[in-house]
Amino acid sequence: MTVAPDTTACTPQAAGMFAEDFARLVNNVELAVVGKTRCVRLALSCLFTGGHLLLEDVPGTGKTSLAKAIARSVKGEHRRVQFTPDLLPSDVTGGNVYNPQTGQLSVRPGPIFTNILLADEINRASPKTQSALLQAMEEEQVTIDGVNYPLELPFMVIATQNPIEQAGTYPLPEAQLDRFLIRTELGYPDAQATTRLLAEAAHRDRSTLIAPLITPTGVVERSRLAAGVHVDPAVLAYISAIAEETRRAKGVKIGVSVRGCLSLVRLAKTWAAAQGRHYVLPDDVLELAVPALAHRVVLDVEAEFSGTTAVGVIERVLSIVPAPAFRSS
Repeated sequence: MTVAPDTTACTPQAAGMFAEDFARLVNNVELAVVGKTRCVRLALSCLFTGGHLLLEDVPGTGKTSLAKAIARSVKGEHRRVQFTPDLLPSDVTGGNVYNPQTGQLSVRPGPIFTNILLADEINRASPKTQSALLQAMEEEQVTIDGVNYPLELPFMVIATQNPIEQAGTYPLPEAQLDRFLIRTELGYPDAQATTRLLAEAAHRDRSTLIAPLITPTGVVERSRLAAGVHVDPAVLAYISAIAEETRRAKGVKIGVSVRGCLSLVRLAKTWAAAQGRHYVLPDDVLELAVPALAHRVVLDVEAEFSGTTAVGVIERVLSIVPAPAFRSS
């Protein structure tokens, strides 16, 4: 979702109201996803930053439940597409169809024309079908037979994939990974959360417990508010230094791009507002660097075979690059 430029600074009072609304949404989503507060906060921060979310985890951890819970929390349209090897690009974007009554072609919008699109098991579709999402994720519009059709805001893709199962899957290309603001995983719930889920086993689909709390217009308005959060030049320099260090890191073929840096800045603003602050701290950058940057790092083949991971690269860079001293005033 592209947020219209707004030079209005976020005030402490506005940040406080944002944090209250954000907390209500977190509690709402946690009716479906129990015991995963940090992941829920990351996902909602992604929504209010205007980005797209990639949930990567083994089956049965609640990826689809989280995506559906977020979609149901917004009083807009949400659609789900089960990605399969035989899915065609037009099955996602739509296309021109012949109308026998008028004798003309008319546009049939695909499921991508919605506010929140759940792309379930996205890595099961062919690269050609995966690429159908690229323009929509970057430009909030879809081109059908040379004509551009804008998407309604907010527009968010929540994609899920299983990183373990390789048969019948197609790895996401780097260009598409770079369009996801956050990649995160849920993991298994702790013993207490598991016991609660088992006690409430009668709820086969916990996302049905979710009531809508915010309108699409409300999402856009709060996104503009978060965009006004202050970022000190020292924090900007810190993010730039992190990106530069990833490009020099051993075993890295492609480091964090400028787009990755911009994404981290925008996400940090939302994260700060969600905690009731009208300014970003270096701690926000430390908290968000792995989910916002790790999937943008491309390792060379030798590093991958030696066991190096993108997450490990980001964590090592964070330990090297000194965080700035910071004053909130």
